[in-house]
Amino acid sequence: MNIQWYPGHMTKTRRQIEADLKLVDVVVEIIDARVPVSSRNPDIDTICAGKPRLIVLNRADQADPAQNKAWAVHFRSQGHSVLETDAKTGRGINQFSAIIQGVLKDQIAKWREKGQVGRPVRAMVVGVPNVGKSTFINKVAKKKSAKASDRPGVTRGKQWVHVDQSLDLLDTPGILWPKFEDETTGMNLAFTGAVKDEIMDIETLGCHFMALLGDRYPQALMEGYKLTEVPAREEGENDAAWGYRLLQSCAARRGMRISGGEVDTERMARVLLDEYRGSKLGRFTLEVP
Repeated sequence: MNIQWYPGHMTKTRRQIEADLKLVDVVVEIIDARVPVSSRNPDIDTICAGKPRLIVLNRADQADPAQNKAWAVHFRSQGHSVLETDAKTGRGINQFSAIIQGVLKDQIAKWREKGQVGRPVRAMVVGVPNVGKSTFINKVAKKKSAKASDRPGVTRGKQWVHVDQSLDLLDTPGILWPKFEDETTGMNLAFTGAVKDEIMDIETLGCHFMALLGDRYPQALMEGYKLTEVPAREEGENDAAWGYRLLQSCAARRGMRISGGEVDTERMARVLLDEYRGSKLGRFTLEVP
């Protein structure tokens, strides 16, 4: 499944971010803790090189706690500061200002030497669509300043958000890259909802996600869909074929049938993805450092 998703506003956003970098002191990169590699735009490293970086592992509450720790260690080893958050509930948000001050402590000291006491830190918030940037900003600012939605592509123009006398945030639209060279990256972004469902075949996506759960989290499938066992992968069977059989088994257990008694695998695929995104199946991290 070759996923390409790069509408015109993505190109415009990249140019805008490059132009606005000179206005900010630090880059805050929001990523999805469930897919820390796939939810990072590799272009950001190039675009924002030379600026201090804070990596925010958002949706940490939906990811495997042990993997959250492993990823934090990984990013710190690359010289970045790290903060784990759940932007919806606000968990971890109250540490944000202190961490930003820590990231820029040398710069802030230089400002003071120059007599620029009280100069606010200006932070640019970047990330791929639907990683929770706007929700994060609203929680930091303690007001509804940025448009937030569970759909990608809601924030279009840049928005300055005044948090307090010490901090201003620059919200930017989500930016993807022209083509996912690795099919797994596109799949992971689709699983978590960063790519609009309308451009995907939902049943194919459901098959691949079922296969992933069958491989790594079979217990979650058994508990979530009341299976006595997870049907084993047959010799030579690919993800799509095995995942389709798993979809059939789960749809049958849920009583999802269409006219004629055939199981409704498309409906099951939608339910599977909705329940995963809503954390009803458990806390999963789909990538390891």
